[in-house]
Amino acid sequence: MTAPKHKAWLGLGGNIGDPVASMAKALRALDQTGDTRVLAVSPIYKTPPWGKTDQAWFHNACAEVETSLDPEALLAACLDVEKRLKRQRLERWGPRIIDIDVLAYEGLEEFESPTLTLPHPRMTERAFVMVPLADIVPDLVISGKTVVQWAVLCDRTGIEIARSDAGWWK
Repeated sequence: MTAPKHKAWLGLGGNIGDPVASMAKALRALDQTGDTRVLAVSPIYKTPPWGKTDQAWFHNACAEVETSLDPEALLAACLDVEKRLKRQRLERWGPRIIDIDVLAYEGLEEFESPTLTLPHPRMTERAFVMVPLADIVPDLVISGKTVVQWAVLCDRTGIEIARSDAGWWK
């Protein structure tokens, strides 16, 4: 019997090495797993650092995927891809070669486990998440508002499109 498929939304980013290449490799790796397929990918945005501001600017994007994995298994798959791309977790909000977050999962307004909280904590405050997410799912409702409504409320200072070609990740 085939596992049911659900849509989920991912946030990707990085600021070490070639973050665009790292995000593209990550999306291709997830797309090739057999249980997760990339449906849509936002443009890439260059964004100022958030939280820890004394570091290089980031490149960020969001993706919509269809997956037969449950939310925690999807997170585990994302963390495995990060590990294969040599992600090192040295400090909170610090520099990274790649970061993949599960932002939201279809059918789950809220989800809490020891390893995952959905929707992703503080995502609605972060323009580097909400702006690219609004490009692919503007009408998705997160915590009572649509993504585009949240995006309008975020401070977009310094955020600019770095790449808008639709197939940048392929």
